[in-house]
Amino acid sequence: MKKTPIIFTLFGHDELTYTIHQKCHYELGTISFHQFPDKETLVRIDSDVAERVVIFVANLVHPNPKILPLLFAAETAKSLGASKIVLVTPYLTYMRQDKAFEPGQGITSVYFAELISAYFDSLITVDPHLHRWSDLNAIYKIPTKVLHATYEISSWISQHVSNPILIGPDSESAQWVETIAQKSSAPFTILEKIRKSDTHVEISIPGIKQYCKATPILIDDIISTGMTMMETLTHLSSLKMKPAVCIGVHAVFAENAYQKLLLSHAAKIITCNTIPHTSNNIDVSQDIIDFLLNWNTTNE
Repeated sequence: MKKTPIIFTLFGHDELTYTIHQKCHYELGTISFHQFPDKETLVRIDSDVAERVVIFVANLVHPNPKILPLLFAAETAKSLGASKIVLVTPYLTYMRQDKAFEPGQGITSVYFAELISAYFDSLITVDPHLHRWSDLNAIYKIPTKVLHATYEISSWISQHVSNPILIGPDSESAQWVETIAQKSSAPFTILEKIRKSDTHVEISIPGIKQYCKATPILIDDIISTGMTMMETLTHLSSLKMKPAVCIGVHAVFAENAYQKLLLSHAAKIITCNTIPHTSNNIDVSQDIIDFLLNWNTTNE
């Protein structure tokens, strides 16, 4: 008789992990990390993982201090007899550096993919930052599943905003934003921007004047510095448009970006719960749960 999968929360993804545990009827495992005075890390798994599928639900925002503990956790589970080790990381880090932009640079998305592929048997994530990679299989050597938050975002818009105009951040987001627009029966446009430096972006919004009475909704996959959104908010304010709603899938919010956005011409800042944050208002857990339940019946 096959044992029930066991699920562990890593780095603060407690709420999502507990929801999956309850709805999938997985056992909730116990794991701890001890840091020695010299900053080395020891992993201890107190649950029985022998001959079981082990699922780690990991919050990998601000990844560097988490990577070694993550890999050590996977290897510890393997040493204790786990039959399969699955990484569920709704926000997949190290996807931005997908080419050498300047001489001498490394392509860290490839290096990170090689690390994860060496320690895990499969990967589940939500809307990774796929620009120059056609899909995750281009760099990951293990089975991957990419889930999308477009339905949840469009549902939130339909329920909470009347007369919206959706605004995407760049040409690479056009297809993604168009999908959300179609599902929420809303018009959309795409920013045209020129990045002058890490802290300065010039923008224009084609056709925005015909939507002067609409509520602008700025949509991006990752809100990191928030720089583009803040520039857009300033531009919309100059056009005397209604305060905008800012929606992001992944609430990275580097440094004090969230506080800066709060002080900008924004009515609301809304994110999905792929990264735990006070702005989380769109729940993507059901897609993860549905996939895991179907995956259990077809792959176990």
